[in-house]
Amino acid sequence: MKEDNVLSLTADAAGAADAGMPMTGLTHTEVTSEGVLAAVLKSLDDNKAEETVQIDLRGKTSVCDHMVICSGRSSRQVASIAQKLAEDLKHELGVLCKTEGEETGDWVLIDAGDVIVHVFRPEVRDFYQLEKMWMPLGKVTQSPS
Repeated sequence: MKEDNVLSLTADAAGAADAGMPMTGLTHTEVTSEGVLAAVLKSLDDNKAEETVQIDLRGKTSVCDHMVICSGRSSRQVASIAQKLAEDLKHELGVLCKTEGEETGDWVLIDAGDVIVHVFRPEVRDFYQLEKMWMPLGKVTQSPS
């Protein structure tokens, strides 16, 4: 393969990544919010996230369809869970995530488009109590951890 061909292929992949387009065989329309949610929950479970709560926000906000909140036992685990989640979504679905808060590891927000994930240290999660803000009264649904 000529060097020019290699560079043009790399440029095409970089352009797709910059545009937020999937880099796998899936087209953008095949990646649904439910598919992303399922991949998020699997990754969190695989990486030992604790007290995972999923909140259905369809029809309640235009920001996202689903919010997932979970905890890690330490700052290091919180950052690791978030990093691995972003890698898993990129490799499995071609979804490029934006993350905030990995440096401190107290609260990491992962924006996967239609699914927003919050990974907390337990003390920080107790302080902010996002579940109470977004869940209907008397309804807190936890996934088995």
